[in-house]
Amino acid sequence: MSDPSTYRLLADAVLVLHVGVVLFIVGGLALILAGGYLHWAWVRNRHFRLLHLAAIAYVVFTTWFGVDCALTTLEQDFRLRAGQQVTGEDFIAHWLGRFLFYQAPPWVFVAVYTAFGLLVLWSWFAVRPRRR
Repeated sequence: MSDPSTYRLLADAVLVLHVGVVLFIVGGLALILAGGYLHWAWVRNRHFRLLHLAAIAYVVFTTWFGVDCALTTLEQDFRLRAGQQVTGEDFIAHWLGRFLFYQAPPWVFVAVYTAFGLLVLWSWFAVRPRRR
């Protein structure tokens, strides 16, 4: 598979997946908190909650240890194989990349992701998942 257009398509697909993961993490917390208030039973689903907690835990730990996100690394690899700049400049990459990536000192990301992770952990107790 050495066709640049295939790698470009794969890079865009990984970027879309990455945006979906971010929306799952951020939107998931909003839905959990709203669902707790509105008594939605599905937000107490243990599998959903464990997956949500694991997703933000991955983000927090990679940030603490200075490890690049696996999805970012995979997208960049595909872009390089497609002959693109690592940032990508086609329509999808440009706009979704602007949504995902910000310029700030590393400590800002560590602080924000850790605070968000603690909020997700707090939600585990505020809106308890169902026991089996």
